[in-house]
Order: sequence, then C-alpha cells, then structure tokens
Amino acid sequence: MGKSRSTKRQRSKLSERQRKILNFIEDFINENGYPPTIREIGGAVSIGSTSVVNYNLNKLVREGFLERSQKVSRGLQIVRDEDELRLQASHSRIRAISDTDIIQVPHLGQIVASRPVEFFGMHNDEDSVVEVPVSLLGKVPPDQVYALNVSGNSMIDAMVGDGDVVILRKQQTAENGDMVAIWLNDSNETTLKYFYHEGSRVRLQPANPEMDPIFVDPAHVEVQGRVLAVMRSL
Repeated sequence: MGKSRSTKRQRSKLSERQRKILNFIEDFINENGYPPTIREIGGAVSIGSTSVVNYNLNKLVREGFLERSQKVSRGLQIVRDEDELRLQASHSRIRAISDTDIIQVPHLGQIVASRPVEFFGMHNDEDSVVEVPVSLLGKVPPDQVYALNVSGNSMIDAMVGDGDVVILRKQQTAENGDMVAIWLNDSNETTLKYFYHEGSRVRLQPANPEMDPIFVDPAHVEVQGRVLAVMRSL
C-alpha cells in the first residue's frame, strides 16, 4: 500500500479526535465483526458533521492506519502490524474485504429514498443477485440478507445515493436510528429512512437537509429490513 504499518509510536502523531476515531473503529470491529458507518463513528466521538468524520478518516488512511473501499459504506479496514496480525490470526473475528470472499445476495427490486411511493412488491428472481463481501454481513446469516436498488437522494448525507444498492437484513423490528426499508400499509407505499418511534407516532427521518421528516401512525408502519451496508454506484 506504500504506507508503513501502524505502531504505538506513530499514533502519537494523530490528534486526540483521530485517536478516538481509530480506537472506536477497532473496538466496533472486534465486537461486531464488521466496520462502523460514518454516522456511527460520528455519534461515538460526538461529531455531528459527516464531512468532518470523512476528513479524519481520510487522514487516518494517509497516515497508514486505515484502508478504505469506496464501493461500500462500511468499507473500513484496520492496517495492523505484521506481528499483531500473526498473533491474532488464529482467533481474530475481523474479516477483511476480499474479492475472493464473496457471497451472492438475492436482489429483490427497488426502494425509494424520497417521499414514499406506491409499493409493487418484491420480486425474487433466482437469476438476479448482488455479489457482496462476506465481511459486510458481520454475524448475520446470509439467508437473512437481501439487496435493493436505491432511487432518490433523501439519504445522501448517510452516503446513500441514487443508483446505489443497499444490503438489508430481513427483520420486522427496528431500533431508533436504524436505517430501514418501510412499508406504509394504509397507503401501500414504501421508502428508505431512519426510524424513530416517538410515542404516538413514528418519525421517518431523511438524511438530507432539504427534505422534511415524515410522521406516521405506528399502526401503519411495517419494517421490511434494516440496512447493513451500501454498495456504491461509481
């Protein structure tokens, strides 16, 4: 890669913020088996701007502490010392993104990142698949995962743009702050948004300052899946 491997001595060159970011990424990968998103990093180190997080991640890449894949939203990989790699080889839970470590995920159609639009159902064509690095799934079984194309830019600040592909876990529940595919059963509409349950209503929050949140009755909200990763269109 051209950069020297990271060491404790080299970490002293980093700012306190960059050291916190690097430590959080390492801890997150060790706990979950896959890297965090930019939003998760910002929340952990109290940075509200995704561009500021992105700047510091690029600094860590330039200094040789991280590698990034521009094709996926969780495309972060820790660069480790050779001695540390050998020591952890037998028990590390970190799975490096590799072209040889790929699975095929069913591609079930499209989800809009905009105002909700009419839902025409998901179509499971056995010949329609998306190739996904296994490392992006973490501990999620492959048979619980599917892919959708994104149409629209309401989630652009979450690094999800028009033409990207989102990889989702099949589930019917969501925690506040999860990015989910939502079906509104009263209007037969669907959308991709952040989910927040606020007592008597659910807030579907876009990640675009030019778009307003959508407030709906919880009885009309059905979660179709939670986003695990984004495959970017280049």
